[in-house]
Amino acid sequence: MNIVLFEPEIPANTGNIGRTCVATGTRLHLIEPLGFRLNEKEIKRAGMDYWADLDVTVYDNFEDFLERNPGAKLYMATTKAVNVYTEAHYESDCYLMFGKESAGIPEEILMHHKENCIRIPMMGGIRSLNLANSVAVVLYEALRQNNFADMERVGKLHHHTWDEIME
Repeated sequence: MNIVLFEPEIPANTGNIGRTCVATGTRLHLIEPLGFRLNEKEIKRAGMDYWADLDVTVYDNFEDFLERNPGAKLYMATTKAVNVYTEAHYESDCYLMFGKESAGIPEEILMHHKENCIRIPMMGGIRSLNLANSVAVVLYEALRQNNFADMERVGKLHHHTWDEIME
């Protein structure tokens, strides 16, 4: 899986998304301009000590992203989409793209990808969800559809085992 952030503005969101990417084995793609520097402490604080393990690539602009990822199967998350994110059928190597916090993905880009624009349903009058939350919602649906490939499905207790009988 791949997460693409188009011109992200808030370092804490990108840090949280980076942590989610590490936890899920997902690559992160950042399209410039960024609203922060990648060495800012806010991004590392949100990503905690996972940031060093993140597979991240930075692109000069959207055209650079397309050139370096030919044939990428893109799904674009936007509040303007007709299709709900659960209706899409995600491939294991797809790219889930999210726009900048203040404006989303430009409509000029969306218009070329109408069939792959997806939305998270919300109550009327709400502009959008937090970017990091939106990424987690859509990414985990895509992972679910791919049977959480290569991910641990059962958690481990620290001091006990699930096989113990507690009285």
